[in-house]
Amino acid sequence: MSRPTEKRLPVPDDVVFDILTWLPVKSLIRFRCVSKSWYSTITNPIFITTHLNHNKAKESLSIDDNNNNNGYLLYTHVPKDFSSRHELCTAVYNSDHTLTQISAFQIPFSGFNVASFCNGMFCLDCLTDHGDHIICLWNPSIRKFKTLAPFRLIDYVDSGTLRLESVTLGLAYNSQNNDFKILRLACFYDIIEKFVINRFRIEAEIYTSSTDSWRKVEISVESLSRPIFILGKRCVFVNGALHIIAYFQGYEFILSFDVDDERFHEIKLPQNYSRGFNVEFRQLGVYKGLLALIVFCHDPANRGYICLIWEMKEYGLAESWTWTKKCITMNSFYSCYGCTDNGEILMKNANGLVSFDPENHQNIFTIEDARWADYTANSMESLVLLDGGNSVSEYKD
Repeated sequence: MSRPTEKRLPVPDDVVFDILTWLPVKSLIRFRCVSKSWYSTITNPIFITTHLNHNKAKESLSIDDNNNNNGYLLYTHVPKDFSSRHELCTAVYNSDHTLTQISAFQIPFSGFNVASFCNGMFCLDCLTDHGDHIICLWNPSIRKFKTLAPFRLIDYVDSGTLRLESVTLGLAYNSQNNDFKILRLACFYDIIEKFVINRFRIEAEIYTSSTDSWRKVEISVESLSRPIFILGKRCVFVNGALHIIAYFQGYEFILSFDVDDERFHEIKLPQNYSRGFNVEFRQLGVYKGLLALIVFCHDPANRGYICLIWEMKEYGLAESWTWTKKCITMNSFYSCYGCTDNGEILMKNANGLVSFDPENHQNIFTIEDARWADYTANSMESLVLLDGGNSVSEYKD
């Protein structure tokens, strides 16, 4: 007697689509091989965007319920034997202030620095000896990267009198258009017979991943006229805008760039933010979800450095700046990488990569030769660049 034929009800395509958008990246990469239909669905730009938005929604829901760890630490370093390229590592920052590594990826090209990070995407750049500025978008979770059109810095030099001072990059995600954007600020100054003339020039450009193209944007800030000068290379993305400290005729302020309308704005810094100390270094950051100013100062009394933290309680309102913390005196200071959600300051000193919490406690991580570091509340992966359009390249570790 023959067995009855099994009948399976067909699953509607929209149901399959919805189910797949909630799966992790690693599973989706494997499931491309299930069928041509699934491959077409998973690599579709609409699916990739929907999957990213679902991950962002899960991230925001899990932040308050995340009691097992203090977030995730991202950092790059060179292996001890120098046998391979720089590695990008992701580690869980445990509640007991230890690290548990969960992934390590080799950066697929040498000579590049990590300039910015947003929603699982990394922006890397390199200045060549020939005057080219090369930028790459890199998604390590799917092992794909995209090299953007080279930027010829030499083309901006007029009659040999302009010289490049710095290039600042900022990577952001535009939720309105489901688009990644890169802001590039190139600073130049005039030189006549080896003497620096106090006249600066900034060229601003914006790249959008949806159009795969650059275009110039005008730096127009009310109450200020050019030239202005950029201080630092680290843009901070918060409240839908990129932020960097700028300088104008003895006046320091925050230059913000709204990612949605692509306009620049001025935000005032707190008055007397050094509290009478001699400023060694200042940097913007995100402190407990708020725009913050982190100031490192000389402490002559203790022959070291102290760290002051200012919070902007109400975004855009200068009167809301509040001096909240003063970290302990430290003997050495090399660089600052920002803040964790718990209010700890990530920095590098003679001991390596360390953190300081508001209770004046130093925590030393056992990470050798950290070249770059950042913090994210949740380790989010995405399928961005998986569609393979516009010269996206794949590599294997």
